Amino acid sequence: MTPSSFTTVLLVRHGTTATTGTVLPGRAPGLHLAERGVAQAEAVAVRLGELRKKPVALYVSPLERARETAAPIAKVLQLRPFIDRGLLECDFGSWTGKKLSLLSRKAEWKTVQNSPSTFRFPEGESFGEMQQRMWSTLEKLVRTHRGRTIVIVSHADPIKAAVTYAQGVPLDLFQRTVISTCSVSAIGFTGSGPVVLTVNSTATLKELSPS
Repeated sequence: MTPSSFTTVLLVRHGTTATTGTVLPGRAPGLHLAERGVAQAEAVAVRLGELRKKPVALYVSPLERARETAAPIAKVLQLRPFIDRGLLECDFGSWTGKKLSLLSRKAEWKTVQNSPSTFRFPEGESFGEMQQRMWSTLEKLVRTHRGRTIVIVSHADPIKAAVTYAQGVPLDLFQRTVISTCSVSAIGFTGSGPVVLTVNSTATLKELSPS
């Protein structure tokens, strides 16, 4: 593997909001970072700034919580953030904005957790469509920045779907992966296929590189 053939994609989940862990926010507008989320965004920006191979581009989901997370990253890396709708949260349809405590009582919740490949959110997207959308977006951006490092700010489920796809994990098992707020997951794209460098990292990125 030559350095010029290795493209690193750093996937950052947005910071904590007032409803993180209690509500399924989906694509509802107007959800901003909580005070803790702002601090998380500033901290992950510092970590990304420590990378030996500096990122050359920053792409962001259009939702407010993602754009607010990207703001300090853009400042530290001196990059202009570009909005890409392919990085959007899953479309949860009529489940958008509902409390997780109520959704977890639905009979369909077991399918969401154990057989997500068979599930479509009412009036929304299927997990399979979300995964395909996210992966296609990553491939598009990798073609644009081949051999470089880029940062993407998105949401838990799309990042989880991308990481597990890169690992060859069946979609029905993707819920076994955790993507925490302002964690960094990294996928390397090579001529022979993707390799996963780190998942859900909240530690230093100084040593991030393929072996």
